This record gives sequence, C-alpha cells and structure tokens, in this order.
Amino acid sequence: MQIGLLGKANVGKSTFFSAATETPVPTGNFPFTTIEPNVGVAYVKSECACKHFEIEHKNELCSNGTRFIPIKLIDVAGLVPGAHEGKGLGNQFLDDARQAEVLIHVVDIAGTTDIQGQPVPIGSHDPLEDVKFVQEEFDQWFVDILKREWDKLTREIDQKRAKLTDGIAKRFTGLGVKDFQVQEVLQKLGLISKNPKEWSDDDILTFVKELRKNTKPIIVAANKADLCKDLEIIKQIPDTVIPCSAETELLLRKATKAGIINYKPGDEGFSIVDGKEIPPPQQKALDVVKNIFSKIQSTGIQKILNTAVFESLNFIVVYPVEDESKLTNKDGDVLPDAKLLPDGSTAKDLAGLIHADIAKGFLHAIDCKTKQRIGGDHKLKNGDVIKIVSTLSRG
Repeated sequence: MQIGLLGKANVGKSTFFSAATETPVPTGNFPFTTIEPNVGVAYVKSECACKHFEIEHKNELCSNGTRFIPIKLIDVAGLVPGAHEGKGLGNQFLDDARQAEVLIHVVDIAGTTDIQGQPVPIGSHDPLEDVKFVQEEFDQWFVDILKREWDKLTREIDQKRAKLTDGIAKRFTGLGVKDFQVQEVLQKLGLISKNPKEWSDDDILTFVKELRKNTKPIIVAANKADLCKDLEIIKQIPDTVIPCSAETELLLRKATKAGIINYKPGDEGFSIVDGKEIPPPQQKALDVVKNIFSKIQSTGIQKILNTAVFESLNFIVVYPVEDESKLTNKDGDVLPDAKLLPDGSTAKDLAGLIHADIAKGFLHAIDCKTKQRIGGDHKLKNGDVIKIVSTLSRG
C-alpha cells in the first residue's frame, strides 16, 4: 500500500508528511526543499475486531478498540508546470508518483504561494489554478505515453497482432494499469468499437483523463484551511477535497509526545493531561488550535488518509490468525495483524498476501466470527477474522 503526496513547492507537503508519519524532514520557503522522495509509515484507522469479540488485548496498534494499520507514504520531489516535459524535477517526480496507488494533492487553499511556490500575501493566488495544473500535468503525462507509440499500436491492431485493450494496457504497464481498467474506460466512453485510426486528439485526451481518474485517483488536501478567508472555494474543486491544517496536526502530535495533551489522530479535540501546568507560550498555541478546531472540526490529516484507502481505493481490513478459538498467532498474540485488501478479495487472496507458500497449499479457511469453513473463492468482508488452513507453512 503506497500513497503519494504531491503538490507544488511550499504548500505544506513536507509538514503534512511529518505530521502523518512523525518523521522529521527538511522544510523551507523555497522550491525543491524536498529533492529526494521522503518515505515513511503513516496509519489509517478502523474499528478493531476486538470490539466484536468484546475482548481486551495488548497491541500497540490498538487503542481502546481503534486499530491503526500501517501504510507507506511517499513525499515526492517538488512539482512545477511543465513537469511532464522534464522541467524542474519533473521526470523524477513522475517516476516517484508512478509507484503510488492513490495520490494526495496538497494545495495551499489560503492562496499564500504563487504557481511557482513563492510566498505571496494571503488570498492573492487562486488555489484552483494549482488543482488544475496538477491534473493537467498528469493528464498530459498519460497522453505522451499513449501517443508515443500510437502509430505502432494502430498498425498492430490493423494487422490483427494486438487487441485494442491489450495494446493500450501494455503501454501503461509501468503505471500498474490493468487490462480490465482499460476495458472499463473504453466501454464507458463508447470507444471500444471505434477504429483507433479514427480516434481524434480529443478522443485520446478524454480517454486518458478517465483512465487517470480510475487508476491514479487524486484527493485534494486543502491545506492551510485555518488561514483561508472563505472555505466555500472548496466546493469549486471537482475531485474529493478535504480541508486540513498540517501545521496544527504536527503541533498536536509533538504536544502529545511531550506528555502535555491527550490526543489521537483524527480526534476533533484534545484535553490537557491531568495536573499538567502549561507555560503561557504553549497555552497560547493550544488556544489557537481550539479556534482552528472550531473552524474545520479536525486537522483533517487522518480523514484524508482514511478517505484515500477506504473510499478512493475501496480497501477493507481483515485480521488473519492461526488459532481460530483464541484468535492468536503461534506466539499467543491476540489479533496480531491487520491486513489491507481491495474490496472483493477472497480468502485465497489473503493467503497469498500472508505468504506465497500458504496460498500454494491452500485447503480452506475458517471465518472466526461465524466458525464456518469457507472456500478459496469466498469474498471477504471488512472486519473479518480469518484462519487459513494450508498444506504448506511459511518458509
């Protein structure tokens, strides 16, 4: 599971990364502070299966029945207009972004940075311009990939050496695009039966836009929402958009780590640790945070991560165990693992995710909630606790 964090320079992308992963990275008000991609572990959260069974267990990733599941977050190099032509760090940016399954586009919704990422007075830059330019860069990247071998592809189809769906999917293999995704877009747009030789430039652009939306979904993180004079602007953004304040989340996590406040990512507030005396400067900062919460309810960071995984990618959480009665692994740990799988995944898919050998020797599985035996093609549901029975063990 890889999520890409993208956006122009100085919109708070690195701050978002630091807040989500608690990993310090360089930040600064100049382009290309981030040159090499920063990679860290962030967490999505879901209700732990321990609540269903009404049990308590010791797991550092379970907090009062809320389970935190690790994901990989990639903060890629700064993006500028013309990246698809190699401008700025464009080629490196696109190569890093290629590895991500979903993209979070951090936008300065308060308009405090121009299109190049230089500081400007609040509200003097239109953030919709940033949303548009990033979409256009990705769309043009997809266009370039397809057009590069379009003549060769049309000849192959003419000579019956390739099918339209397979030929296009082959060109996008490096981006993780699957045949069925190409097929779905072709059918949706009515291009499945149209001779590729007759495709216009508009047909190609419309096709790649839809393919990009399906295979590289983008969530807009409307950062610096606490500084934005009018949040109504987010209604003009066509993608999924969530207001956020990365600076606030980072402050709250540092205060939590210092033992000053009680706060969990995604909470809509915080409380001072009992008996803790807060120096005036820190109290002033926490008062500012309270005002921010009154404006945007939460910092938005956790909501963005959860939306990326559970809504844009439509993933579910499944808990594999080795003992179906005690819900443990071989070491006796209760509900030790939580796995993320695409909705529609089967018991055998889960086996393969655990280890290839387990999938190879798959016999059946047991649904620990119902105690029923299930087959390899049984579709799993969110929150399932599953024991895999296999003739082969790991290693």
